Amino acid sequence: MSFVLKSTEERARLWKPMFARELPELPFYTWPETGDPQKVRYIAAWQPPENLAELFPNLEILFSVGAGVDQLNLAAVPRGVRVVRMMEPGLAEGMIEYVLWAVLSYHRNMFHYARQQRKQVWQGAPNVSSGLFRVGVMGMGALGIPVLEKLAQFGYVCNGWSRSRHNIPGIKSYAGPDELDDFLVSTNVLICLMPLTDATRGVLNRELFAKLPKGACLINCGRGGHLVQDDLIQALDEGQLSQAVLDVTDPEPLPDRHPFWEHPLIFLTPHIASSSRVETGGEMIFNNIMRYEKGLNMLGEIDKISGY
Repeated sequence: MSFVLKSTEERARLWKPMFARELPELPFYTWPETGDPQKVRYIAAWQPPENLAELFPNLEILFSVGAGVDQLNLAAVPRGVRVVRMMEPGLAEGMIEYVLWAVLSYHRNMFHYARQQRKQVWQGAPNVSSGLFRVGVMGMGALGIPVLEKLAQFGYVCNGWSRSRHNIPGIKSYAGPDELDDFLVSTNVLICLMPLTDATRGVLNRELFAKLPKGACLINCGRGGHLVQDDLIQALDEGQLSQAVLDVTDPEPLPDRHPFWEHPLIFLTPHIASSSRVETGGEMIFNNIMRYEKGLNMLGEIDKISGY
């Protein structure tokens, strides 16, 4: 059996000696080299090659080198192949840093002051206690939960919404579609950290924005496909939302002259909120291979039907 990496040169350079040290019996190939395709049992990629079943008829696991799997066509993954997303500490740490920066910047009026500076206006606003800000995270998974826990440490009133209920001290959990409206009405700062699936595509839309308190802030660190772009512009222009922070868009990058580039209430970052560290990402994958070969559950394995 063998392993194929279809990714960056940096990953290949660092991972190959790691695998040679930890799994010396597992030949390591860097795409387009594959060795004997019949022997390939594992492949790691952001976008795997097409026709996986024909290329690698004995493939057992497809590892995503990213935290999400929405870039994969799961319907094209052979039935018996298991799919595992990237889960390593750097992903959560980076997301905590980004969301904390965005929430604090909104709370302390930094986006407002940046707009004032461009107009050469010097005018302060009262500081408001963090305890008066209700922060809600949509998506209570490997990123959403640690983000909520860190925000709670800063005194924010923290709520989470997901398909199933979670029991986390100091954080109120809302579950399922029947509790979404109650979650939204209790949210001044809405953070999207959901996986992108058919069920969540376009969820950040006019109907949802209307259920938030007037003047709420949106922070989208999920995927660009979660957001209906025209609905966001309308919500900002009408004052239903007062600020949007977008780390993801659809497409990426945005085309020239897209209205998001110049909108005064939209702050854009180029999909940099969080990324896996190359070294620990490699460790996560070869540790999962060892777990798999011992018959243990792998960390980050997804349900291909639900998409996460």
